[in-house]
Amino acid sequence: MLIIGLDPSLTCTGWGIVAKNGNRLSHVANGQVKTDTKLSLPERLVLLDRELTDVILHYRPDSGAVEEVFVNKNPQSTLKLGQARGVCLLALARAGLDVSEYATRLVKKAVVGTGAAEKTQVQAMLGVLLPGVKLAGADAADALAVAIAHAHLLGRP
Repeated sequence: MLIIGLDPSLTCTGWGIVAKNGNRLSHVANGQVKTDTKLSLPERLVLLDRELTDVILHYRPDSGAVEEVFVNKNPQSTLKLGQARGVCLLALARAGLDVSEYATRLVKKAVVGTGAAEKTQVQAMLGVLLPGVKLAGADAADALAVAIAHAHLLGRP
């Protein structure tokens, strides 16, 4: 089973794909979709949708997961994040995937063992769980963590 995880952002959305075979996980691919801040909001959302659709069509994942939105101090940033997250949910749903959503703390707990883990701890654990993984960046690392959390939590009530 191939699982795609997404870490939404209007600036840089991370994506990561893992293969689950029984209790074993292996890295398939990871990357980031960056949008140009000089483009209009609609143009950036279209670019994000197009790039994510290309990834989904190329790898054909069986299941998808998206990190939930956290509330920023800046309401405008929260709205933009929500719009990017909507594009992520749409891209996965349009591909016919069941989509799960996970809070950041739950992702960290599933990967590291504590919901208060730092990003560096999550990235270190990715190296343990997916030996030899080359991360495309911090957002791709977060997306792989979402995919791993989904793999661990899939089918649990």
